[in-house]
This record gives sequence, structure tokens and C-alpha cells, in this order.
Amino acid sequence: MATGQHPLADGCPPRWASGWGQDQYGVFVTFAVGHAEQRLRWIRPGSFEIGSPEDEEGRRSNESLPHLVTIPEGFWLGDTPVTQAMWEAVMGDNPSRFKGARRPVENVTWEDCQRFCARLDERVRSFGARLPREAEWEYACRAQTTTARYSDVLKADGRPATLDDIAWYRKNSGRETHPVGQKLANAWGLHDTLGNVWEWCMDSMRDYSSEPQRDPGSHASGTAGEDRVFRGGSWSVEARRVRAACRLAYEPGYRFGDLGLRLARDQEVR
Repeated sequence: MATGQHPLADGCPPRWASGWGQDQYGVFVTFAVGHAEQRLRWIRPGSFEIGSPEDEEGRRSNESLPHLVTIPEGFWLGDTPVTQAMWEAVMGDNPSRFKGARRPVENVTWEDCQRFCARLDERVRSFGARLPREAEWEYACRAQTTTARYSDVLKADGRPATLDDIAWYRKNSGRETHPVGQKLANAWGLHDTLGNVWEWCMDSMRDYSSEPQRDPGSHASGTAGEDRVFRGGSWSVEARRVRAACRLAYEPGYRFGDLGLRLARDQEVR
């Protein structure tokens, strides 16, 4: 298969898919565990500038030295954070503070997420669940935009979207999570990458270099106990943290009621 070509081009869905198709955002597949379903979007390979410019409001020092990153292989990414319904179907429990089947699961540690991925692989054969790498997460969140937030989305009336239109954050959340997928998606069909819950990434925190990078997945392993990155902002934080470039990290055993996850997986090997 040619690099960048979507995996359904030959009409053959992945073995783990319970549904698939194509819409205005591109290719998608769905998998199910019991009555819980998750849609995944195909994220094509490409390049982008990670980090933020000096004049971006809310910029943190760990976003400095913006540099070009190339994602050489396409991958699948959940179109929403993992819901409580999916977590319960896989794990048999629900650690969330704000209960609701379609709300994002939260109050989960990075270590919990690793156990969830392992258990999911037992339930959905050949799936290969993982957390997104930090560079993959920002690349997908931006969807080829270069502003602090994906700002090229238009509302139904044709007007540009505001932060309130795309994210749940401190100003509009009522200090709680909300069912996933209610806010406008970005250009690649991803909902709630900004706001609602922070999302764990695979990586340990690292300082940026000014040098271009290809396939920064080598930074994703880390060592046991190292702080792990999470992205995207949440219902509990102010607007300055609800940005594509904002990055925080805590120890892998940290949990809080605004911290969840989004699933990723590599492309099938054919």
C-alpha cells in the first residue's frame, strides 16, 4: 500500500472492524466491545510544526523551540476520548467522578491506560491498542492548522467557530465533563481534542530541540516512573491551557477527575 493511502482503498477493512465507511472528514472504522462502540479516524502521514510561537497567549516554556516534525506513517485515532461505556465494557468498573455512559472516562492513571489497552487487545483480536505519541496527538489535533486552536472550522451558519463551539472548559463546562462529540469536530473529524478531559500520551516529558525530526516515536517509551505527558486541556482549566501546543506531565500513577485518554493504533501490516 502506498504511503498515505487510506487502508480502505482496496475495500478490505481491518480484521477487528465491526463497521467502516467514508464521510466528509475521510475514512473511519468502528470496533465494538459488547454494546459499547468506538469510531476511529484514519490520520494520514505528513509534517507540521510542533510547539508554539513566542506571542501565543498562554504559552509555556516547554513549548519553546518550535520545530518541524514528520509523521511518516498513517495511524488510527479515536474520534472521541474513550467513553465510560467502553471502559466498563473492557475493564468491568468505572473510576470516573462524573458518571455517564457517553461521558469520557476520567480519574484514570497512565498505568490504568496501559492495563486498559492490554485488556482491550484480549477482547478485540489483533487490535493493538495504545496511547498516541505526543507528536501524533498534536499533529491530529491541529489537522493542518497553525493557530493556537483549530480555527478554520465553520458553524452551520457559516461563521467561524469560537472556543465555546469546539471545547468544554472552565467558562462553559459547569465544572464537570460532558458527553463526547457534542462540540464541533476539527477538519479530520476529531471531537474533544481540546477541552472536556486532558488526554494521556505515551511519551515521557522531553525538552524540544530546534532540529527537524522524523518519527519522534523514539521518545515515547521512557523509563518506569517517569512523568508522562497529557494534552488538550479540560473542563476545569482556563482558555489559555486549551490549546494544541499546551503540554503538562505527571507521574504515571497520577489520577484526577479531568484526565482521560484517546485510543490509537498503528496501521495493519499487509
